[in-house]
Amino acid sequence: MISFFDLLKNKIDIKGAPFSRPGSRLVLYQYFDHSSLYLHLAERLIHFFPGIESYAKRMPFLEELTFIDENLQPLDFEIVSYPHVLEFNTRLGAFHFLYQDEHTICIQLPPHRKAGIQCRVNALEWSASQEGGLITSYRFLQYGTNGEILVNQLTKEAVYSSFTFLVESGSESSMVLSIAENIQIPLQYLPQKASLEQARLGWQAWIENIPEVAEKYQPTYAYAWWVLMNNMFSPKGNLKYNVLAPSKKNYIGMWLWDNALHALALRHSDPQLARDQIRAFLIHQQPDGMLPDAIFDDGIVTEIDHPVRAKVTKPPILAWAALKIHEIDPDIDFFHEIYEALVRWNRWWFHENDPDNDGYIQYNHPFSSGLDDNPTWDFGLPVEAPDINTYLYIQMQALMKMATDMGKNKDAQLWKTRAQTLLDAMLHSSWDEEKGLFQALYQKKPLNVLTPLNLYPLWTGALPAAMIEKLVAHLKDPAEFWGDVMIPSVARCDAAFDADCMWRGPVWANINYFFIEALKQNGKKALAIDLRDKTLALIMQNAGIYEYYNADTGKPGKRAAPAFGWSAAVFIDLAIQASQEKGKN
Repeated sequence: MISFFDLLKNKIDIKGAPFSRPGSRLVLYQYFDHSSLYLHLAERLIHFFPGIESYAKRMPFLEELTFIDENLQPLDFEIVSYPHVLEFNTRLGAFHFLYQDEHTICIQLPPHRKAGIQCRVNALEWSASQEGGLITSYRFLQYGTNGEILVNQLTKEAVYSSFTFLVESGSESSMVLSIAENIQIPLQYLPQKASLEQARLGWQAWIENIPEVAEKYQPTYAYAWWVLMNNMFSPKGNLKYNVLAPSKKNYIGMWLWDNALHALALRHSDPQLARDQIRAFLIHQQPDGMLPDAIFDDGIVTEIDHPVRAKVTKPPILAWAALKIHEIDPDIDFFHEIYEALVRWNRWWFHENDPDNDGYIQYNHPFSSGLDDNPTWDFGLPVEAPDINTYLYIQMQALMKMATDMGKNKDAQLWKTRAQTLLDAMLHSSWDEEKGLFQALYQKKPLNVLTPLNLYPLWTGALPAAMIEKLVAHLKDPAEFWGDVMIPSVARCDAAFDADCMWRGPVWANINYFFIEALKQNGKKALAIDLRDKTLALIMQNAGIYEYYNADTGKPGKRAAPAFGWSAAVFIDLAIQASQEKGKN
Protein backbone atom coordinates (compact mmCIF):
# COMPACT_ATOMS: atom_id res chain seq x y z
CA MET A 1 0.00 0.00 0.00
CA ILE A 2 1.31 3.47 -0.91
CA SER A 3 2.14 5.55 2.16
CA PHE A 4 -0.69 7.31 3.95
CA PHE A 5 1.03 10.66 3.40
CA ASP A 6 1.64 10.14 -0.32
CA LEU A 7 -1.94 9.00 -0.86
CA LEU A 8 -3.18 12.19 0.74
CA LYS A 9 -0.97 14.66 -1.12
CA ASN A 10 -3.35 17.43 -2.31
CA LYS A 11 -6.38 15.31 -1.31
CA ILE A 12 -7.31 17.71 1.52
CA ASP A 13 -9.16 20.78 0.26
CA ILE A 14 -9.25 23.34 3.06
CA LYS A 15 -11.94 25.38 1.34
CA GLY A 16 -14.38 22.83 2.68
CA ALA A 17 -12.59 20.44 5.02
CA PRO A 18 -11.15 21.68 8.31
CA PHE A 19 -7.37 21.39 8.60
CA SER A 20 -6.70 20.34 12.16
CA ARG A 21 -4.93 17.55 14.04
CA PRO A 22 -6.15 14.78 16.34
CA GLY A 23 -7.23 16.29 19.64
CA SER A 24 -7.07 19.94 18.61
CA ARG A 25 -9.92 22.42 18.66
CA LEU A 26 -8.16 24.72 16.16
CA VAL A 27 -9.26 24.43 12.52
CA LEU A 28 -7.96 26.29 9.49
CA TYR A 29 -9.84 27.00 6.26
CA GLN A 30 -9.37 28.94 3.05
CA TYR A 31 -12.14 31.26 1.90
CA PHE A 32 -13.98 30.02 -1.18
CA ASP A 33 -13.85 33.36 -2.99
CA HIS A 34 -10.34 34.64 -2.24
CA SER A 35 -6.92 33.41 -1.26
CA SER A 36 -6.84 34.34 2.41
CA LEU A 37 -7.40 32.00 5.34
CA TYR A 38 -9.43 31.93 8.52
CA LEU A 39 -9.13 30.03 11.76
CA HIS A 40 -12.08 28.79 13.79
CA LEU A 41 -12.23 27.31 17.25
CA ALA A 42 -14.14 24.02 17.20
CA GLU A 43 -15.74 24.79 20.56
CA ARG A 44 -19.27 25.80 21.49
CA LEU A 45 -18.12 28.42 24.05
CA ILE A 46 -21.67 28.86 25.33
CA HIS A 47 -20.45 30.90 28.32
CA PHE A 48 -19.26 33.55 25.88
CA PHE A 49 -21.83 32.99 23.12
CA PRO A 50 -25.12 31.77 24.72
CA GLY A 51 -27.11 29.10 22.92
CA ILE A 52 -26.04 25.59 21.97
CA GLU A 53 -26.22 26.41 18.24
CA SER A 54 -24.54 29.84 18.42
CA TYR A 55 -21.20 28.39 17.33
CA ALA A 56 -22.58 27.93 13.81
CA LYS A 57 -22.99 31.71 13.42
CA ARG A 58 -19.88 32.82 15.30
CA MET A 59 -17.22 34.76 13.41
CA PRO A 60 -13.79 33.14 13.02
CA PHE A 61 -11.23 33.65 15.77
CA LEU A 62 -8.79 34.87 13.10
CA GLU A 63 -10.16 36.09 9.79
CA GLU A 64 -8.62 37.29 6.53
CA LEU A 65 -5.28 35.72 7.43
CA THR A 66 -2.72 36.41 4.70
CA PHE A 67 1.00 36.00 4.21
CA ILE A 68 2.71 39.34 3.54
CA ASP A 69 5.92 40.68 2.02
CA GLU A 70 8.23 43.44 3.31
CA ASN A 71 5.81 46.10 2.01
CA LEU A 72 2.99 44.50 4.02
CA GLN A 73 1.32 43.42 0.78
CA PRO A 74 -0.53 40.09 0.63
CA LEU A 75 1.17 37.24 -1.16
CA ASP A 76 -0.69 34.99 -3.57
CA PHE A 77 -0.10 31.31 -2.90
CA GLU A 78 -0.66 27.83 -4.18
CA ILE A 79 -1.28 25.10 -1.63
CA VAL A 80 0.24 21.65 -1.44
CA SER A 81 -1.58 19.76 1.28
CA TYR A 82 -0.62 16.75 3.39
CA PRO A 83 -2.27 15.40 6.57
CA HIS A 84 0.38 16.98 8.78
CA VAL A 85 1.34 20.16 6.92
CA LEU A 86 0.12 22.73 4.43
CA GLU A 87 2.73 24.18 2.11
CA PHE A 88 1.86 27.67 0.84
CA ASN A 89 4.09 28.42 -2.14
CA THR A 90 4.60 32.14 -2.82
CA ARG A 91 7.01 34.26 -4.82
CA LEU A 92 9.09 34.61 -1.62
CA GLY A 93 9.23 30.86 -1.11
CA ALA A 94 7.22 28.37 0.91
CA PHE A 95 5.40 29.02 4.18
CA HIS A 96 4.68 25.76 6.02
CA PHE A 97 1.64 25.62 8.32
CA LEU A 98 1.55 22.81 10.87
CA TYR A 99 0.44 22.00 14.40
CA GLN A 100 3.12 21.89 17.06
CA ASP A 101 0.59 20.58 19.57
CA GLU A 102 -3.18 20.80 19.88
CA HIS A 103 -3.04 24.44 21.04
CA THR A 104 -0.08 25.66 19.00
CA ILE A 105 0.35 26.53 15.33
CA CYS A 106 3.77 26.79 13.76
CA ILE A 107 4.26 28.80 10.56
CA GLN A 108 7.68 28.07 9.10
CA LEU A 109 8.98 31.04 7.13
CA PRO A 110 10.91 30.99 3.85
CA PRO A 111 14.60 31.47 4.69
CA HIS A 112 16.30 34.88 4.60
CA ARG A 113 13.22 36.86 3.73
CA LYS A 114 11.24 39.74 5.14
CA ALA A 115 7.87 38.08 5.49
CA GLY A 116 5.03 37.60 7.92
CA ILE A 117 1.30 37.43 8.46
CA GLN A 118 -1.59 39.82 8.69
CA CYS A 119 -5.10 39.08 9.96
CA ARG A 120 -8.07 40.43 11.86
CA VAL A 121 -8.80 39.34 15.41
CA ASN A 122 -11.42 40.15 18.06
CA ALA A 123 -8.94 41.66 20.54
CA LEU A 124 -9.94 42.94 23.97
CA GLU A 125 -6.39 43.67 25.13
CA TRP A 126 -2.92 43.52 23.56
CA SER A 127 0.62 43.70 24.85
CA ALA A 128 3.87 43.38 22.89
CA SER A 129 7.09 41.77 23.99
CA GLN A 130 10.60 41.30 22.58
CA GLU A 131 9.57 37.90 21.29
CA GLY A 132 6.05 38.69 20.07
CA GLY A 133 3.05 39.47 22.23
CA LEU A 134 -0.24 38.49 23.81
CA ILE A 135 -3.75 39.19 22.52
CA THR A 136 -6.60 38.65 24.97
CA SER A 137 -9.96 37.63 23.56
CA TYR A 138 -12.35 34.83 24.57
CA ARG A 139 -9.15 32.79 24.30
CA PHE A 140 -5.57 33.92 24.79
CA LEU A 141 -3.48 34.27 21.63
CA GLN A 142 0.19 34.23 22.50
CA TYR A 143 2.53 34.66 19.56
CA GLY A 144 6.23 34.92 18.92
CA THR A 145 9.10 34.27 16.54
CA ASN A 146 12.76 33.31 16.55
CA GLY A 147 13.34 35.70 13.64
CA GLU A 148 14.02 39.43 13.87
CA ILE A 149 10.82 41.40 14.42
CA LEU A 150 10.31 44.27 11.98
CA VAL A 151 6.63 45.08 12.54
CA ASN A 152 4.51 44.05 15.52
CA GLN A 153 1.31 46.04 15.42
CA LEU A 154 -2.34 45.78 16.39
CA THR A 155 -4.74 48.50 15.20
CA LYS A 156 -7.99 48.60 17.17
CA GLU A 157 -11.23 48.79 15.21
CA ALA A 158 -14.90 48.60 16.18
CA VAL A 159 -15.16 44.82 16.50
CA TYR A 160 -12.12 43.23 14.89
CA SER A 161 -8.60 44.61 15.13
CA SER A 162 -6.00 44.48 12.38
CA PHE A 163 -2.89 42.53 13.40
CA THR A 164 0.42 42.68 11.51
CA PHE A 165 3.51 40.64 12.35
CA LEU A 166 6.49 40.98 10.01
CA VAL A 167 9.92 39.48 10.62
CA GLU A 168 13.24 39.03 8.91
CA SER A 169 13.85 35.31 8.81
CA GLY A 170 17.06 33.38 9.16
CA SER A 171 17.66 29.88 7.89
CA GLU A 172 15.35 28.23 10.49
CA SER A 173 12.82 30.91 11.42
CA SER A 174 9.22 30.29 12.42
CA MET A 175 6.24 32.06 13.86
CA VAL A 176 4.38 30.32 16.66
CA LEU A 177 0.78 31.06 17.66
CA SER A 178 -0.65 29.49 20.80
CA ILE A 179 -4.43 29.75 21.25
CA ALA A 180 -5.72 28.42 24.55
CA GLU A 181 -7.66 29.12 27.72
CA ASN A 182 -4.37 29.71 29.53
CA ILE A 183 -1.11 31.36 28.57
CA GLN A 184 1.45 28.83 27.33
CA ILE A 185 4.94 29.72 28.57
CA PRO A 186 7.43 29.48 27.04
CA LEU A 187 6.80 29.20 23.32
CA GLN A 188 9.07 26.70 21.62
CA TYR A 189 10.85 27.03 18.28
CA LEU A 190 11.99 23.73 16.85
CA PRO A 191 14.28 23.41 13.85
CA GLN A 192 12.10 23.27 10.75
CA LYS A 193 12.98 19.70 9.77
CA ALA A 194 12.43 18.46 13.34
CA SER A 195 9.11 20.32 13.56
CA LEU A 196 7.88 18.77 10.32
CA GLU A 197 8.96 15.31 11.45
CA GLN A 198 7.22 15.76 14.81
CA ALA A 199 3.98 16.70 13.03
CA ARG A 200 4.32 13.71 10.72
CA LEU A 201 4.98 11.29 13.58
CA GLY A 202 1.91 12.63 15.40
CA TRP A 203 -0.23 11.39 12.52
CA GLN A 204 1.79 8.22 12.02
CA ALA A 205 0.99 7.12 15.56
CA TRP A 206 -2.73 7.13 14.78
CA ILE A 207 -2.65 5.27 11.47
CA GLU A 208 0.22 2.82 11.80
CA ASN A 209 -2.06 -0.15 12.63
CA ILE A 210 -4.70 0.28 9.93
CA PRO A 211 -5.34 -2.83 7.80
CA GLU A 212 -4.42 -2.83 4.14
CA VAL A 213 -7.17 -2.76 1.53
CA ALA A 214 -7.40 -3.42 -2.20
CA GLU A 215 -5.63 -0.86 -4.36
CA LYS A 216 -8.79 0.69 -5.81
CA TYR A 217 -9.97 1.70 -2.34
CA GLN A 218 -6.68 3.08 -1.07
CA PRO A 219 -6.93 6.82 -1.90
CA THR A 220 -10.40 7.21 -0.38
CA TYR A 221 -9.52 4.80 2.44
CA ALA A 222 -6.55 6.95 3.47
CA TYR A 223 -8.70 10.07 3.29
CA ALA A 224 -11.40 8.38 5.39
CA TRP A 225 -8.86 7.68 8.14
CA TRP A 226 -7.71 11.29 7.96
CA VAL A 227 -11.32 12.45 8.31
CA LEU A 228 -11.88 10.30 11.39
CA MET A 229 -8.71 11.26 13.22
CA ASN A 230 -8.85 14.90 12.16
CA ASN A 231 -12.28 15.05 13.83
CA MET A 232 -10.90 13.90 17.19
CA PHE A 233 -11.25 16.01 20.34
CA SER A 234 -9.02 15.51 23.37
CA PRO A 235 -10.61 15.21 26.84
CA LYS A 236 -11.98 18.46 28.21
CA GLY A 237 -15.01 19.40 30.28
CA ASN A 238 -17.76 16.84 29.64
CA LEU A 239 -15.61 14.96 27.14
CA LYS A 240 -13.72 12.53 29.36
CA TYR A 241 -12.02 10.50 26.60
CA ASN A 242 -10.52 11.08 23.19
CA VAL A 243 -13.69 11.19 21.10
CA LEU A 244 -14.58 11.72 17.47
CA ALA A 245 -16.92 14.48 16.40
CA PRO A 246 -19.12 13.95 13.34
CA SER A 247 -17.48 17.07 11.89
CA LYS A 248 -15.27 19.74 13.44
CA LYS A 249 -16.97 22.19 11.08
CA ASN A 250 -20.68 21.47 11.46
CA TYR A 251 -21.13 19.33 14.58
CA ILE A 252 -19.05 20.45 17.54
CA GLY A 253 -19.23 17.68 20.12
CA MET A 254 -20.16 14.02 20.05
CA TRP A 255 -23.47 12.38 19.19
CA LEU A 256 -24.66 9.04 20.50
CA TRP A 257 -25.14 6.95 17.38
CA ASP A 258 -22.28 8.70 15.58
CA ASN A 259 -19.96 7.45 18.33
CA ALA A 260 -21.19 3.90 17.82
CA LEU A 261 -20.62 4.11 14.07
CA HIS A 262 -17.17 5.67 14.46
CA ALA A 263 -16.28 2.62 16.55
CA LEU A 264 -16.92 0.41 13.48
CA ALA A 265 -13.76 1.79 11.91
CA LEU A 266 -11.71 2.42 15.04
CA ARG A 267 -11.98 -1.24 16.06
CA HIS A 268 -9.70 -2.12 13.14
CA SER A 269 -6.83 0.10 14.33
CA ASP A 270 -7.33 0.88 18.02
CA PRO A 271 -9.99 -1.24 19.80
CA GLN A 272 -9.50 0.64 23.07
CA LEU A 273 -10.20 3.96 21.36
CA ALA A 274 -13.27 2.32 19.81
CA ARG A 275 -14.45 1.27 23.28
CA ASP A 276 -13.83 4.78 24.58
CA GLN A 277 -16.45 6.07 22.13
CA ILE A 278 -18.99 4.01 24.10
CA ARG A 279 -17.58 4.84 27.53
CA ALA A 280 -17.75 8.55 26.71
CA PHE A 281 -21.55 8.37 26.61
CA LEU A 282 -22.19 5.88 29.38
CA ILE A 283 -20.50 8.10 31.99
CA HIS A 284 -23.20 10.69 31.25
CA GLN A 285 -26.11 8.29 31.70
CA GLN A 286 -29.00 10.07 33.40
CA PRO A 287 -30.51 8.83 36.70
CA ASP A 288 -33.49 7.33 34.83
CA GLY A 289 -31.21 5.39 32.46
CA MET A 290 -31.53 7.72 29.48
CA LEU A 291 -28.44 8.58 27.45
CA PRO A 292 -28.00 12.11 26.05
CA ASP A 293 -28.44 13.06 22.43
CA ALA A 294 -25.16 15.00 22.30
CA ILE A 295 -22.32 16.02 24.59
CA PHE A 296 -19.82 18.83 24.20
CA ASP A 297 -17.18 20.48 26.36
CA ASP A 298 -19.54 22.75 28.25
CA GLY A 299 -22.96 21.17 27.81
CA ILE A 300 -25.11 18.04 27.55
CA VAL A 301 -28.21 17.83 25.33
CA THR A 302 -31.04 15.78 26.83
CA GLU A 303 -34.04 17.91 25.77
CA ILE A 304 -34.87 20.10 22.77
CA ASP A 305 -37.80 22.47 22.37
CA HIS A 306 -38.24 22.25 18.58
CA PRO A 307 -40.23 21.12 16.68
CA VAL A 308 -41.73 19.87 19.98
CA ARG A 309 -40.39 19.98 23.51
CA ALA A 310 -39.35 16.51 24.66
CA LYS A 311 -36.43 14.48 25.87
CA VAL A 312 -33.99 13.74 23.06
CA THR A 313 -31.57 10.87 22.61
CA LYS A 314 -30.45 8.78 19.64
CA PRO A 315 -31.05 5.18 18.45
CA PRO A 316 -29.79 2.50 20.88
CA ILE A 317 -26.93 0.87 18.97
CA LEU A 318 -24.13 0.97 21.57
CA ALA A 319 -24.53 -2.71 22.50
CA TRP A 320 -24.42 -3.61 18.80
CA ALA A 321 -21.24 -1.54 18.43
CA ALA A 322 -19.68 -3.21 21.48
CA LEU A 323 -20.21 -6.61 19.83
CA LYS A 324 -18.62 -5.32 16.63
CA ILE A 325 -15.51 -4.35 18.58
CA HIS A 326 -15.55 -7.73 20.34
CA GLU A 327 -15.44 -9.50 16.96
CA ILE A 328 -12.04 -7.91 16.27
CA ASP A 329 -10.62 -7.74 19.79
CA PRO A 330 -12.45 -9.91 22.37
CA ASP A 331 -12.62 -8.35 25.84
CA ILE A 332 -15.09 -9.84 28.34
CA ASP A 333 -14.03 -7.28 30.95
CA PHE A 334 -15.48 -4.54 28.76
CA PHE A 335 -18.80 -6.38 28.67
CA HIS A 336 -18.79 -6.50 32.47
CA GLU A 337 -18.00 -2.79 32.53
CA ILE A 338 -20.86 -1.63 30.29
CA TYR A 339 -23.53 -4.30 30.68
CA GLU A 340 -25.58 -2.86 33.55
CA ALA A 341 -25.57 0.63 32.02
CA LEU A 342 -26.89 -0.80 28.76
CA VAL A 343 -29.57 -2.71 30.65
CA ARG A 344 -30.71 0.57 32.26
CA TRP A 345 -30.62 2.21 28.82
CA ASN A 346 -32.84 -0.52 27.38
CA ARG A 347 -35.23 -0.27 30.34
CA TRP A 348 -35.59 3.49 29.80
CA TRP A 349 -36.89 2.98 26.27
CA PHE A 350 -39.65 0.67 27.41
CA HIS A 351 -40.53 2.69 30.50
CA GLU A 352 -40.62 6.16 28.88
CA ASN A 353 -41.71 5.37 25.34
CA ASP A 354 -44.58 2.88 25.61
CA PRO A 355 -47.36 4.72 27.47
CA ASP A 356 -50.08 2.40 26.15
CA ASN A 357 -48.10 -0.71 27.22
CA ASP A 358 -48.69 -2.46 23.91
CA GLY A 359 -45.00 -3.33 23.58
CA TYR A 360 -44.59 -1.29 20.36
CA ILE A 361 -42.21 1.57 21.19
CA GLN A 362 -42.65 5.17 20.09
CA TYR A 363 -40.56 8.26 19.44
CA ASN A 364 -41.57 11.32 21.44
CA HIS A 365 -39.18 13.60 19.55
CA PRO A 366 -38.17 13.22 15.89
CA PHE A 367 -34.50 13.95 16.64
CA SER A 368 -34.32 10.80 18.79
CA SER A 369 -34.58 8.82 15.55
CA GLY A 370 -31.56 10.62 14.11
CA LEU A 371 -33.70 11.23 10.99
CA ASP A 372 -34.60 14.74 12.07
CA ASP A 373 -36.74 15.99 9.17
CA ASN A 374 -37.93 12.68 7.70
CA PRO A 375 -41.56 12.93 6.49
CA THR A 376 -42.52 10.17 8.93
CA TRP A 377 -42.77 12.97 11.52
CA ASP A 378 -44.85 15.34 9.37
CA PHE A 379 -48.17 13.97 10.62
CA GLY A 380 -47.59 14.57 14.33
CA LEU A 381 -45.92 13.01 17.35
CA PRO A 382 -45.45 10.66 19.11
CA VAL A 383 -44.94 8.03 16.39
CA GLU A 384 -44.65 4.28 16.91
CA ALA A 385 -42.00 3.44 14.33
CA PRO A 386 -40.53 0.21 12.93
CA ASP A 387 -36.94 1.44 13.18
CA ILE A 388 -36.79 2.08 16.94
CA ASN A 389 -38.37 -1.29 17.61
CA THR A 390 -35.80 -2.91 15.32
CA TYR A 391 -32.94 -1.11 17.08
CA LEU A 392 -34.26 -2.37 20.42
CA TYR A 393 -34.52 -5.92 19.07
CA ILE A 394 -30.92 -5.69 17.86
CA GLN A 395 -29.89 -4.26 21.24
CA MET A 396 -31.55 -7.07 23.19
CA GLN A 397 -29.98 -9.67 20.92
CA ALA A 398 -26.61 -8.04 21.63
CA LEU A 399 -27.31 -8.05 25.37
CA MET A 400 -28.19 -11.74 25.09
CA LYS A 401 -24.83 -12.49 23.47
CA MET A 402 -22.98 -10.39 26.03
CA ALA A 403 -24.77 -12.13 28.90
CA THR A 404 -23.94 -15.54 27.40
CA ASP A 405 -20.24 -14.67 27.13
CA MET A 406 -20.23 -13.42 30.73
CA GLY A 407 -21.88 -16.60 32.01
CA LYS A 408 -25.14 -14.84 32.87
CA ASN A 409 -27.28 -17.63 31.46
CA LYS A 410 -30.55 -16.53 33.11
CA ASP A 411 -30.08 -13.03 31.72
CA ALA A 412 -29.33 -14.46 28.30
CA GLN A 413 -32.57 -16.43 28.30
CA LEU A 414 -34.48 -13.37 29.49
CA TRP A 415 -33.10 -11.26 26.61
CA LYS A 416 -33.97 -13.97 24.12
CA THR A 417 -37.54 -14.03 25.41
CA ARG A 418 -37.85 -10.24 25.51
CA ALA A 419 -36.50 -9.86 21.98
CA GLN A 420 -39.05 -12.38 20.71
CA THR A 421 -41.83 -10.59 22.60
CA LEU A 422 -40.86 -7.31 20.95
CA LEU A 423 -40.76 -8.96 17.52
CA ASP A 424 -44.24 -10.37 18.15
CA ALA A 425 -45.45 -6.87 19.08
CA MET A 426 -44.01 -5.47 15.84
CA LEU A 427 -45.71 -8.15 13.78
CA HIS A 428 -49.02 -7.62 15.56
CA SER A 429 -48.97 -3.81 15.61
CA SER A 430 -47.42 -2.73 12.36
CA TRP A 431 -47.16 -5.43 9.69
CA ASP A 432 -49.32 -4.64 6.67
CA GLU A 433 -49.82 -7.84 4.70
CA GLU A 434 -51.35 -6.13 1.69
CA LYS A 435 -48.53 -3.58 1.33
CA GLY A 436 -45.87 -6.06 2.39
CA LEU A 437 -44.13 -3.75 4.85
CA PHE A 438 -44.16 -2.44 8.42
CA GLN A 439 -46.11 0.73 9.17
CA ALA A 440 -45.25 3.69 11.33
CA LEU A 441 -48.27 4.66 13.41
CA TYR A 442 -49.61 7.98 14.63
CA GLN A 443 -52.56 7.70 16.99
CA LYS A 444 -52.68 4.01 16.00
CA LYS A 445 -53.26 4.89 12.34
CA PRO A 446 -50.75 3.95 9.61
CA LEU A 447 -48.82 6.85 8.11
CA ASN A 448 -49.00 7.25 4.36
CA VAL A 449 -45.27 7.55 3.73
CA LEU A 450 -42.71 5.11 2.35
CA THR A 451 -39.15 5.24 3.69
CA PRO A 452 -36.46 2.71 4.64
CA LEU A 453 -37.98 2.76 8.14
CA ASN A 454 -40.81 0.64 6.78
CA LEU A 455 -38.30 -2.08 5.88
CA TYR A 456 -36.11 -1.92 9.00
CA PRO A 457 -37.36 -5.15 10.67
CA LEU A 458 -35.53 -7.02 7.90
CA TRP A 459 -32.45 -6.34 10.05
CA THR A 460 -33.74 -8.63 12.79
CA GLY A 461 -32.99 -11.65 10.62
CA ALA A 462 -35.92 -13.37 12.34
CA LEU A 463 -38.93 -12.73 10.11
CA PRO A 464 -40.99 -15.40 8.32
CA ALA A 465 -39.70 -16.16 4.83
CA ALA A 466 -42.75 -14.70 3.10
CA MET A 467 -42.32 -11.36 4.89
CA ILE A 468 -38.63 -11.28 4.00
CA GLU A 469 -39.41 -11.68 0.32
CA LYS A 470 -41.99 -8.89 0.39
CA LEU A 471 -39.61 -6.49 2.15
CA VAL A 472 -36.77 -7.36 -0.22
CA ALA A 473 -39.12 -6.80 -3.17
CA HIS A 474 -39.66 -3.22 -1.95
CA LEU A 475 -35.94 -2.70 -1.45
CA LYS A 476 -35.13 -4.05 -4.96
CA ASP A 477 -37.79 -1.96 -6.68
CA PRO A 478 -36.01 0.84 -8.65
CA ALA A 479 -39.14 2.96 -8.43
CA GLU A 480 -38.72 2.89 -4.67
CA PHE A 481 -35.18 2.26 -3.37
CA TRP A 482 -32.83 0.29 -5.65
CA GLY A 483 -30.58 1.75 -8.36
CA ASP A 484 -27.09 3.03 -9.02
CA VAL A 485 -27.49 5.60 -6.20
CA MET A 486 -29.13 4.07 -3.15
CA ILE A 487 -30.73 3.76 -0.61
CA PRO A 488 -32.73 7.02 -0.66
CA SER A 489 -34.03 8.04 2.76
CA VAL A 490 -37.52 8.39 1.24
CA ALA A 491 -38.81 6.18 -1.56
CA ARG A 492 -38.46 7.82 -4.97
CA CYS A 493 -42.14 7.22 -5.66
CA ASP A 494 -43.26 8.98 -2.46
CA ALA A 495 -44.74 12.46 -2.80
CA ALA A 496 -42.41 13.73 -0.06
CA PHE A 497 -39.24 12.60 -1.88
CA ASP A 498 -36.60 15.32 -2.27
CA ALA A 499 -33.29 14.04 -3.60
CA ASP A 500 -31.21 16.71 -1.82
CA CYS A 501 -33.02 17.63 1.41
CA MET A 502 -31.40 16.04 4.49
CA TRP A 503 -33.48 12.99 5.52
CA ARG A 504 -36.21 13.55 2.92
CA GLY A 505 -34.49 11.67 0.11
CA PRO A 506 -30.68 11.74 0.12
CA VAL A 507 -28.53 8.65 0.59
CA TRP A 508 -26.84 8.12 3.97
CA ALA A 509 -23.96 5.68 4.38
CA ASN A 510 -25.04 4.51 7.83
CA ILE A 511 -28.51 3.44 6.63
CA ASN A 512 -26.89 1.54 3.79
CA TYR A 513 -24.62 -0.20 6.28
CA PHE A 514 -27.59 -1.42 8.33
CA PHE A 515 -29.28 -2.81 5.21
CA ILE A 516 -26.10 -4.50 3.99
CA GLU A 517 -26.03 -6.32 7.32
CA ALA A 518 -29.77 -7.04 7.10
CA LEU A 519 -29.44 -8.59 3.65
CA LYS A 520 -26.57 -10.79 4.79
CA GLN A 521 -28.56 -11.98 7.79
CA ASN A 522 -31.37 -13.05 5.49
CA GLY A 523 -29.18 -14.96 3.07
CA LYS A 524 -29.31 -12.28 0.35
CA LYS A 525 -25.55 -12.21 -0.17
CA ALA A 526 -25.57 -11.04 -3.80
CA LEU A 527 -27.84 -8.09 -2.96
CA ALA A 528 -25.71 -7.25 0.08
CA ILE A 529 -22.56 -7.20 -2.07
CA ASP A 530 -24.27 -5.05 -4.70
CA LEU A 531 -25.35 -2.52 -2.06
CA ARG A 532 -21.92 -2.60 -0.45
CA ASP A 533 -20.09 -2.03 -3.73
CA LYS A 534 -22.43 0.77 -4.78
CA THR A 535 -22.01 2.44 -1.38
CA LEU A 536 -18.22 2.32 -1.76
CA ALA A 537 -18.46 3.60 -5.35
CA LEU A 538 -20.77 6.45 -4.30
CA ILE A 539 -18.28 7.71 -1.74
CA MET A 540 -15.25 7.16 -4.01
CA GLN A 541 -16.72 9.10 -6.93
CA ASN A 542 -16.59 12.33 -4.93
CA ALA A 543 -13.45 14.26 -3.97
CA GLY A 544 -14.32 14.40 -0.26
CA ILE A 545 -16.43 12.38 2.17
CA TYR A 546 -19.77 13.91 3.03
CA GLU A 547 -22.66 13.67 5.46
CA TYR A 548 -25.14 12.58 2.77
CA TYR A 549 -25.50 12.37 -1.02
CA ASN A 550 -28.06 13.52 -3.55
CA ALA A 551 -30.20 10.49 -4.37
CA ASP A 552 -30.42 11.41 -8.08
CA THR A 553 -26.88 12.53 -8.89
CA GLY A 554 -24.74 10.90 -6.20
CA LYS A 555 -23.10 14.27 -5.59
CA PRO A 556 -22.78 15.68 -2.07
CA GLY A 557 -25.94 17.25 -0.71
CA LYS A 558 -25.90 21.03 -0.98
CA ARG A 559 -25.98 21.37 2.81
CA ALA A 560 -24.10 18.19 3.63
CA ALA A 561 -21.22 18.54 6.08
CA PRO A 562 -17.81 17.80 4.55
CA ALA A 563 -15.22 15.49 6.13
CA PHE A 564 -18.03 13.61 7.87
CA GLY A 565 -17.22 10.95 10.45
CA TRP A 566 -19.67 8.10 10.03
CA SER A 567 -19.50 8.19 6.24
CA ALA A 568 -15.73 7.78 6.62
CA ALA A 569 -16.19 5.00 9.19
CA VAL A 570 -18.64 3.09 7.00
CA PHE A 571 -16.31 3.39 4.00
CA ILE A 572 -13.40 2.06 6.06
CA ASP A 573 -15.31 -0.93 7.38
CA LEU A 574 -16.87 -1.81 4.03
CA ALA A 575 -13.56 -1.43 2.17
CA ILE A 576 -11.94 -3.81 4.66
CA GLN A 577 -14.82 -6.28 4.25
CA ALA A 578 -14.62 -6.14 0.46
CA SER A 579 -10.83 -6.51 0.44
CA GLN A 580 -10.85 -9.45 2.85
CA GLU A 581 -13.57 -11.14 0.84
CA LYS A 582 -11.56 -10.68 -2.34
CA GLY A 583 -8.51 -12.14 -0.61
CA LYS A 584 -10.45 -15.30 0.28
CA ASN A 585 -11.65 -15.87 -3.28
